[in-house]
Amino acid sequence: MKIFCKLAMCALVLAVMAGNSFAQDVPLTTLMNLTEGQGTAPGNSSDWQGWSEVDLIPGGGLLGVTAKSSYATLGFSAGSTVNISNMVFYTTARASNLITAFKKVTLGGKANPSINLASTSVCPVQPVSVTNPCFIKLDAIKVALSPLNDYYLVVYFTSDSGNNTMRGAGSSNLQGTLSGWLIDGDDTRIPVGGTIPVGYTGASPVFLMSMTNE
Repeated sequence: MKIFCKLAMCALVLAVMAGNSFAQDVPLTTLMNLTEGQGTAPGNSSDWQGWSEVDLIPGGGLLGVTAKSSYATLGFSAGSTVNISNMVFYTTARASNLITAFKKVTLGGKANPSINLASTSVCPVQPVSVTNPCFIKLDAIKVALSPLNDYYLVVYFTSDSGNNTMRGAGSSNLQGTLSGWLIDGDDTRIPVGGTIPVGYTGASPVFLMSMTNE
C-alpha cells in the first residue's frame, strides 16, 4: 500500500510538472494599459448634443507595452441612448497638431453606433449613474502606438435630444496623462494634412477611460 501511494504521488507530481511545462509554452495575452487611464469616474454635467470630444493620447505617456492594436473604452454616467455620428483616430508627430494618418473607429463594426444604456446586455448594472457607470469597449484600433507620435481619439455626438441628457463618466476637472476637450461641431472628418483643432488640453477626458492592448 505504501509503494502504491508513493507511485500515485509521483504520477501526480509528473502530471503537474507536465501541465506547468505546457502552460509555459503557450503564449498568454495579458490585459495591460498602454497609457495611464482615468483615476476616478465622478461623472460630468455637460450637454453633448452636437459636440465632439477630442482626446489626446500623448506618445510621451505610453507605458512601453508593445501592441499591434489598441482598444479605447468610453464611460457613461447618465442617459438612456447615446447616438454617435462618427469616430476617428488621428496620428500626428510628437507635439504637433498636423495630421499624418487617420483610421475610422467603430463599435460593432459601425463608426456611427447607437448605444442603448438602458439595456442590461449593454450595461449590466441599472440604472446607469455616477455610482454605477457603464463602460463600453470600442472595436480594435489597428495602430501600433509609438512614443514618436501623438494620437487623438475624436467622437462626434449626433445633434439630437438623446444626447442632451447623456453624460460621460469622467471629469474635465481632473488631470492625468490623457487629456480632452469638447468642441462644438463635427471634428471627425479632418483629412491628412489638416490640423487638430486647438483646445484646452490640461484636463482629463469626459468619455475616454483607458487605452489598453486588448
